Amino acid sequence: MAYGADMASVLVVEDDANVRTALIRELSARSHVVRSVGTAMDALREVTQDPPDAVVLDLGLPDLDGGEMLKMLRGVSDVPVIIATARDDEPEIVRLLNAGADDYLIKPFSAEHLSARLSAVLRRASRSGPTAELRVGGLHIDLDRRTAGLDGKPLELTRREFDLLAYLAARPGHVVPRRELLAEVWRQAYGDDQTIDVHLSWLRRKLGETAAKPRYLHTVRGVGVRLADPHA
Repeated sequence: MAYGADMASVLVVEDDANVRTALIRELSARSHVVRSVGTAMDALREVTQDPPDAVVLDLGLPDLDGGEMLKMLRGVSDVPVIIATARDDEPEIVRLLNAGADDYLIKPFSAEHLSARLSAVLRRASRSGPTAELRVGGLHIDLDRRTAGLDGKPLELTRREFDLLAYLAARPGHVVPRRELLAEVWRQAYGDDQTIDVHLSWLRRKLGETAAKPRYLHTVRGVGVRLADPHA
């Protein structure tokens, strides 16, 4: 159930009872509706049966590593996920962000820090606004159903491909900087441009175009990417 950025339904996935109690207390004090579980399997059950607005996920779970749970979670849900863990290895952080995490907090952190990050991911998740459908030329994107089609035929897109296409389609004709794509689509403050290039290449293939002969996706060298109606 969606409550909005100021009051949200939050699932805390944490096996340490003391940490779990503290998170519940602090988030509840900020008007969020909080549920908690201590295992990955219980978390997956909660997400599928009664989807929360956001998940705060510890990595050191007793039945399954949180990173593996994130992969399973992304197979069934697009709920925003904030990783909350003591692990501070940068390659691990990048790997989890690329795997679908929306943000990453290293323990110990303050309640104010968590609350601010939670509000930020909830704002991003709802940024699509009242427009549930996007149309650019022959492209049709349904934001609610997370489906896309081209010239009346469905497109089989991965979660990240859909997010990238939808973000660009919401800004037709505008050049979107690569740094903005990393921040808003990949939820990263830094990263490798090759990640964007690979996903653009996959998208182009599915749209029936190439970088040399673009129809919808145009790369502006050294600046960013522009999605445009080929018939305009």
